[in-house]
This record gives sequence, C-alpha cells and structure tokens, in this order.
Amino acid sequence: MYNYIIDHIPKGNKRPGTKLKPETITIHNTGNPTSTARNERGWLTNPYNTNPTSFHIAIDEREVVECIPLDEVAHHSGNKQGNLTSIGIEVCESGNQEKVWDNAVKLVAELLFDRGWGVDRVTTHQRWNGKNCPRLILPRWNEFIGDIEKELWKLNSIREQGVSEWAIEAWEWGKQKGITDGQRPKDFATREELVTMLYRMKEIK
Repeated sequence: MYNYIIDHIPKGNKRPGTKLKPETITIHNTGNPTSTARNERGWLTNPYNTNPTSFHIAIDEREVVECIPLDEVAHHSGNKQGNLTSIGIEVCESGNQEKVWDNAVKLVAELLFDRGWGVDRVTTHQRWNGKNCPRLILPRWNEFIGDIEKELWKLNSIREQGVSEWAIEAWEWGKQKGITDGQRPKDFATREELVTMLYRMKEIK
C-alpha cells in the first residue's frame, strides 16, 4: 500500500486554478526510469522547468503525491478537452514495477469508487494526442484495466456488506490477514471474539 501525500504546487502557469469538471482519469508514465513521485513533484517547481506541462498525481512504489487539487485543471494531456475534463496520473518508471503497478491499480480503483464511476472512465495519454504513453502500461493495457476492475469490484462488495467507507482499507486488511471473517461489520464484538482477533494479530509475521 502507499502513503497519500498532498503537496500542492503554487498557482501559476502549471496550476492555472481553473475549475475541473472531471469525466475521465488519464494514465501516463513519467518517461524517467530513475524519478520517484517526490522527484516528479519537485520538477514542477524547479526554476529551470519553464514548460507549462503538469499533472494531478504522481505515484511510485511507496507514495502518492497529489500536486494539483483534483478539482482544478492540470496541463497533462496535450489536448484542451483532455486538460479540461480529465484527472492526470503520472505512474513512475522507477523502483519495483510490480509494486508500482499494484499501487496504481488501487489508486485508480479508489478514485473511481469515490466518484461512482466504472473502468470505462479510465483512458490513456495516447488517446488525447497520439503519444506513446503510458509506454510501459500500453502493452498490458487490458490487463491493467482488468486489475482495476477487480479492485473496484472488491471495494463495491465491501460497501454492500455495510462497511463504512472510512473503514474499508482496514476491514479488507483484517480479512486478508485472517483477523476477521469479514462478517457483521456493524455488530459489537464479544470478549471471546476480541481476544481471538488479538491472538490472530499476534501470529502475523
């Protein structure tokens, strides 16, 4: 899993402050095999970077960094319509790419879940201007969408069980670790059940 960090850049040519009416989520790769999410954020405010290109979020094997509020326009698609209607996510090419993939899948699924969207709302940078981007994900695009769909189904299933949205991540963790059976999320726990859950936690390596 990842840490979600909000570190917005100041308003300027990369963050015009224009309100965004999001309809899609656009996936990019950074094109830099050594850059982390924090590096990508730092480049946006580097005085040598005069290019107006920007993005909303960068994600790597450990962190998500939100650089521009998700209700404001970022210049990420190379296309006016894309900029005005889409949330841009830069997926880092550095680090353990399996972890980066898993983090990107979870992030996109959570963004879709929060907005009541389906995977049809996820698109590529290539769609907007023809660029070979996201270059590492494009050859496996159908697999990427399939993994997002599975994660989204899981989130929707948990909500249908009556789990509060603020508890979904912890609830799913508890099920995966065998601490809880995933039933009766709103019920009180007996002392027997509480001790049993604590005992199971002790066994986690």
